[in-house]
Amino acid sequence: MIPLAERLRPQSLEEIVGQDHLLGANGVLRLSLASGQLPSIILWGPPGVGKTTLARLLAQSVNASMLSISAVLSGVKEIREAVERAQLNRSMGRSTVVFVDEVHRFNKSQQDAFLPHVESGLFAFVGATTENPAFEVNGALLSRAQVLQLHSLSAEALVQILHRAEQAMGIGFEPAAAQRLIDACDGDGRRLLNLLGLFEGEASSMPTDPITEKTVLARLPESLRRFDQSGDVFYDQISALHKSVRGSDPDAALYWLARMLDGGADARYLARRLIRMASEEVGLADPRVLGLAIDAAQAYERLGSPEGELALAQAAVYIAAAPKSNAVYKAWNSARTFVKGRGSDAVPDHLRNAPTALAKSLGHGKAYRYSHDEPHGFSAGQRYFPDNIQNPPRFYEPLDRGLESKIAQRFQELRRLSP
Repeated sequence: MIPLAERLRPQSLEEIVGQDHLLGANGVLRLSLASGQLPSIILWGPPGVGKTTLARLLAQSVNASMLSISAVLSGVKEIREAVERAQLNRSMGRSTVVFVDEVHRFNKSQQDAFLPHVESGLFAFVGATTENPAFEVNGALLSRAQVLQLHSLSAEALVQILHRAEQAMGIGFEPAAAQRLIDACDGDGRRLLNLLGLFEGEASSMPTDPITEKTVLARLPESLRRFDQSGDVFYDQISALHKSVRGSDPDAALYWLARMLDGGADARYLARRLIRMASEEVGLADPRVLGLAIDAAQAYERLGSPEGELALAQAAVYIAAAPKSNAVYKAWNSARTFVKGRGSDAVPDHLRNAPTALAKSLGHGKAYRYSHDEPHGFSAGQRYFPDNIQNPPRFYEPLDRGLESKIAQRFQELRRLSP
């Protein structure tokens, strides 16, 4: 039996739901098609939003022959065959669209094989990818193709798909049951149709009664939220977690932490990121935060999931609630940049180690002043930078937040004591 998703695949651009920013009256694709021309494009978006269907209908709309290549299963041989067929089409006066699904799977040389033919206009290139083209598609191909981003389907668009499926299957869903399906498919139209396909047999057993929420819940998988371990979704979510912590929003931090753990993210990776956040976002405004983050990571190592996840949640809330300072983070980056831009400046004699008689005879450590023996425990005026750095930079500038406000006061006093 043909899958429901294939049976309900749109047969015209007007049947596509969602993507109004591309196909609406002023959408970039609609305007391009009005001229009768299809430029080379890369369709970038999550699974189940209609990239393959859109490519087929775009070729149809300009009366072009569509040649499909799967980057997962194909190689240079298939590319060469597509070029030969496109040349044959041209000799017959027909235009060609070469569609490459999962284009990010092709390596650089395979992607380069398209360049001269896209440049010459032998065919319009249409690539589809779920990964960020800026990272996965080589620059030469990107410069010859317009990147168009497709969005996850909205709830309204998914409702339209659900109603079409109900008519095709001859069944109905209670409003609560329909909402469960919409929520479970996570903006993925194909996933929704695959879920609906689980209920096709209900038409004969319950021809009049709508399907209940209880029935839907009994058949839904436990988790269908979109997540991956290395792609854009992963890095977008860790970015959202980090920025929620930086923005002192513990509730949002808990939300993104739960989303990532629920999606299968490595809790140890999240623990390491929390340690990083403690140093980068709080630093010396509250030095206890770093220790708490390390303790949370160790607690997770001992307890594992799900018990150890509570310690990570505790750390996320505390880091989010703590006063924020990136002063140490900025100081460290500045120091690294400063060091990389200079040679190997010599250590001043008074700071050098003097473990031998020879070293002492050379004056190593001779003029060093031991700060604990000085007033206020501070050797006023003693220099610690190399001698040839006449105007030493100030990398660390404490902020007036948390403990750093007291550190700032201490520095002010020490500078007052220095000549």
